[in-house]
Amino acid sequence: MIDLWYKNAVIYCLDVDSFFDSDGDGVGDLRGLADHLEYIEALGATCIWLLPFYPSPNRDNGYDIADYYGVDPRYGTLGEFVDFMQAAKDRGLRVIVDLVVNHSSIDHPWFQASRSDPEGKYGDWYVWSKEKPADADKGVVFPGVQKTTWTYDRKRGEYYFHRFYDHQPDLNIANPAVREEIQRIMGFWLQLGASGFRIDAAPFILEDLDKIQGTDPYAYLSELQEFLSWRESEAMLLAEANITMDMAGEYFGSGDRLHVIFNFPLNQKLFLALARGEAEPVTAFLKELPDLPLVGQWGTFLRNHDEIDLGRLEPAEKQEVFDAFGADKSMQLYDRGIRRRLAPMLGGDERRVAMAFSLMLSLPGTPVIWYGDELGMGDNMALSERDPVRVPMQWHPRGNGGFSAADPKTWVRPPIPDGPFSHRFVNAEAQRKDPTSLFATIQRLIRLRRACREIGWSPAEVVDTGEPSVIALKSQWRGGAVLTLHNLADRPLTIDLGPAVGEGYAGRSLLHQDAELRCDADGRCDLRLAAYGFEWLRLEEAEATAAN
Repeated sequence: MIDLWYKNAVIYCLDVDSFFDSDGDGVGDLRGLADHLEYIEALGATCIWLLPFYPSPNRDNGYDIADYYGVDPRYGTLGEFVDFMQAAKDRGLRVIVDLVVNHSSIDHPWFQASRSDPEGKYGDWYVWSKEKPADADKGVVFPGVQKTTWTYDRKRGEYYFHRFYDHQPDLNIANPAVREEIQRIMGFWLQLGASGFRIDAAPFILEDLDKIQGTDPYAYLSELQEFLSWRESEAMLLAEANITMDMAGEYFGSGDRLHVIFNFPLNQKLFLALARGEAEPVTAFLKELPDLPLVGQWGTFLRNHDEIDLGRLEPAEKQEVFDAFGADKSMQLYDRGIRRRLAPMLGGDERRVAMAFSLMLSLPGTPVIWYGDELGMGDNMALSERDPVRVPMQWHPRGNGGFSAADPKTWVRPPIPDGPFSHRFVNAEAQRKDPTSLFATIQRLIRLRRACREIGWSPAEVVDTGEPSVIALKSQWRGGAVLTLHNLADRPLTIDLGPAVGEGYAGRSLLHQDAELRCDADGRCDLRLAAYGFEWLRLEEAEATAAN
């Protein structure tokens, strides 16, 4: 049977340019990353997701790719990529890479050939129109920054389509030659050891296929998985797809399409719940989650390299989250999101950050962590658009934090200014030495999540505790059961665990994190949760518990 390793994986996402600079040029690189894999392994992550590291003019953090078969010279060479992959393998770490094929850079040779020779090999590799469509100002992804989705190219004398920025022309996925090239790209990185791909902008990739009469655009996802499974049977496809739950069947298929999809709607409900200090937004959503095929999985997360997209919340709900976590207009982006890191949003309260992490790890799916959030790193709001959360990693309290020996003025992005989130107060070295640090807490939680395989393999049953601020989830798989409880409120409370645990069962604490479990002779068990407290319980038959 194929190893569905991603079901119980913990994915650590990072940007090579922000992690560690080994050669003193102010830009993180593959050698620096390889030399610091011990940190990721010690945290407990099992897989690394690398943001784009390909050659690029870097107008959009590398998502404007100029060569799909290379490494940006700032990060190293293809040989150093192979060295990094071997170093990751030696530590038991898998690696997935970004597959960015909705668009390329305007500088890509394919686009330059397409605009120069409409009748040539690459003439229809992009989406062109002799007339500017009437709806060119509709459907922009970056409101307030992007004005249109169609731009005139003087050389070709036509308009080209770009769902994103005008320097990112959309590839014509309806062209079989383009789809063949995408498979070639996948095969190349699989051959170099990748365990799968994070598919950027998955829904937009399918748009062009709608134009082919009689074609089911979602069938292309089956085509991708078929090729992937042929080349590497255990590789996975993780999609960036902000879909509603009624679309899950189209994207997962019968297990023959995508393996993992980021659950963006759940992420939005999670921040609404945190803003209110109430469980209902999350618990109500979880009760309506659709059934998935065996190989299917949700991806859960708190923050990532983009803004928090609140676009699927009701306007009043979105405003609640804005008011709680990004009230200043400078903290908001594209009329829909917040461009801050987790710790500053939660007021730097490590109890609350730890609780949010614990909750994310307990949700049904595969957890994905944005680098530095395990330390409670802050953001640099002086940076433009989505860059505030992409600040250099803070390794130690000395000098400028250990990311690079270069003058910070030459860094790929400036460090966080002096303040409570600067490297003097938030850094890996100090937290790894401190058993009470946020890093140490999240390290324990990740190890616990990996031990509780029930969460990755089963749906979550929402348990009513009678407390509006408590999210209680029970996961059961192959005879095992785990109960997790999280208090979203800023006040302590006590819960009667009897109904939650179930008749004939008892709970054995796995964590004891700001929680106290008391059971009397009559079998009543009360759990006291501190403000923002949480607890994980292994449920066992009462007789077995008593015997132990």
